[in-house]
Amino acid sequence: MYELENLLFKLIFCRGIRLNGCWQLIKYALEKQYTHFTMEEILYFVVDRQHQKAFRDSWSDLSDEFIQQKKQEHCYLFCLNEEYPEMLLEIPYPPIFLFYKGDLRFLMEKKIAFVGAREATGYGRRVVHRLLPELVKEQFVIISGLAKGIDTESHRKVLSLGGKTIGVIGTGLDNCYPESSRELQEEIATNHLLLSEYPDGTGPRRHHFPMRNRIIAGLSLGACIIEAKQRSGSLITAQMALEYGREVFAVPGEILSGYSDGCHNLIQDGAKCVCSAKDILEELTNFS
Repeated sequence: MYELENLLFKLIFCRGIRLNGCWQLIKYALEKQYTHFTMEEILYFVVDRQHQKAFRDSWSDLSDEFIQQKKQEHCYLFCLNEEYPEMLLEIPYPPIFLFYKGDLRFLMEKKIAFVGAREATGYGRRVVHRLLPELVKEQFVIISGLAKGIDTESHRKVLSLGGKTIGVIGTGLDNCYPESSRELQEEIATNHLLLSEYPDGTGPRRHHFPMRNRIIAGLSLGACIIEAKQRSGSLITAQMALEYGREVFAVPGEILSGYSDGCHNLIQDGAKCVCSAKDILEELTNFS
């Protein structure tokens, strides 16, 4: 399937492609043992009609030499490789390529996501500091998205405890968003594990971050939500975790500010109410 990998690697540098279309192409290739797709077949599977001109133009600009150079410049897992994490293959339309820097062995360990408000309050930060020590002691790898607030607080607390953390970002690994997280991102890339489904050179785009959230949810046994407002992006991660059959944990907050309204709604809808690390560990007892 080397030809299929090369084709898909070229596709990620093209404009107008659909991830679900790429997966249709992969499934067809595997069923038919067929990898030499014509341009018309690629267009049929991968590209919406309105984007076909943009796709053709970008495809013609990509030489084989350019693609081979980019493959050599990146460390990545291809979705058909044995090393690709099985938990991620359970979700709808997982990343075709998972680009990484750091220690891939973290993917083999038990993992839990910590996500929450970008504008975290002192209360939210104290919650992170209360919950994480026991989880790190129980050898959980903590996954988050390197966003401001709860995400970065979680990563930093894990580092201070000597634990293990995985950062999943919505840009290429050579990019940093927000810029304030650069030093932390470099530390994670060097001594822990940094992941993205986007090749180097890809900047931040609004739709990348919900896509990133599905990776965080997919890799985790459960997701702990801290300080989520009614329309928080963290609720996207929680919803995806529910859809993927993962555990969802929510930390209650005070009821007047609105900072934890999303968490309260999650609890009313059946998420586990978390007041201590024990509340999380008892739900993940088979993995601790």
